[in-house]
Amino acid sequence: MVLCVAVTAIFQTTEKIGNAYGIAVVFVMFITTLLVTLVMVMIWKTSLLWIALFLVIIGGAELVYLSSAFYKFTQGGYLPLAFAGILMFIMATWHYVHVHRYNYELQNKVSSNYVAELSARRNLARLPGIGFLYSELVQGIPPILPHLIERVPSIHSVLVIISIKYLPISKIETSERFLFRYVEPRDYRLFRCVVRYGYNDKVEDPREFEGLVIEHLKQFIHQESFYSQGDNSTEEVEDANEPSVRVQGATLSDSSSDRSTAAPSNGCIYEIQTIQREMEDGVVHMLGEANVVAEPNADFFKKIIVDYAYNFMRKNFRQPEKITCVPHNRLLRVGMTYEI
Repeated sequence: MVLCVAVTAIFQTTEKIGNAYGIAVVFVMFITTLLVTLVMVMIWKTSLLWIALFLVIIGGAELVYLSSAFYKFTQGGYLPLAFAGILMFIMATWHYVHVHRYNYELQNKVSSNYVAELSARRNLARLPGIGFLYSELVQGIPPILPHLIERVPSIHSVLVIISIKYLPISKIETSERFLFRYVEPRDYRLFRCVVRYGYNDKVEDPREFEGLVIEHLKQFIHQESFYSQGDNSTEEVEDANEPSVRVQGATLSDSSSDRSTAAPSNGCIYEIQTIQREMEDGVVHMLGEANVVAEPNADFFKKIIVDYAYNFMRKNFRQPEKITCVPHNRLLRVGMTYEI
């Protein structure tokens, strides 16, 4: 609204305002014609003759109209192109740095052996409660975790590394939203979780989100226990009689619907009880805040883009994440510098 008032105050007359927005309006018309042409080809399956006639007649007329609008470039037509250039610069800068930031995390992710090394460390304390560590990585351990442990040699009794992803679909059912997997060794109680949202899904408040994650984590442990029991029974059949593998596999598949009624193992019960007990001690949300800077040997243009343009946009244009609604006594911000 401020920009509209500013443009009106600068150009003052409707003639000059028309010159300023004429190029933008004609561009929209021409782009709409191109999109309708794509719909005719891919959706409507229209004859190529009609498509060619539509594109030549309508598109040709709009191109002539656009060329005439360019004659008013110096009289205000530069305004929409200037706005488009600024927006393109913002989007290109954000995408460029964001991709390099993700690649940095991907290249510096910690191997699975790191958790085994942690379990062997005697000076590493296990804190009561559950920790949620947020990361954009879907696979592997983000570099922010060893960075945190090196500074504070402690880790929660149950740690869940959460990646929140937004998919180009309308809605995702709650039962399909959470994808879990173990990080070996399993007895260390370290899990990976991918939380998927559609563009029309409502993001839960922190308390509700915690309950959903813990509840689906228990279901995951319960299911994994039955799967491991089924795998063990299959291995026993394979050792006893190799030709009966196919029959046993079919039996397991047919009886998979009855697994929920079977009794869970003692290890599964103990693990679920441990998670419930730690849940009562509280959940701490650990949010990694990466300070992205250009590497020392980067060229001058890259330093301007990364150190100044991107950091300015990140501090002023970025909408706060939902996680910032977590009470301050349960939110831990972990800072780390990425050199890209």
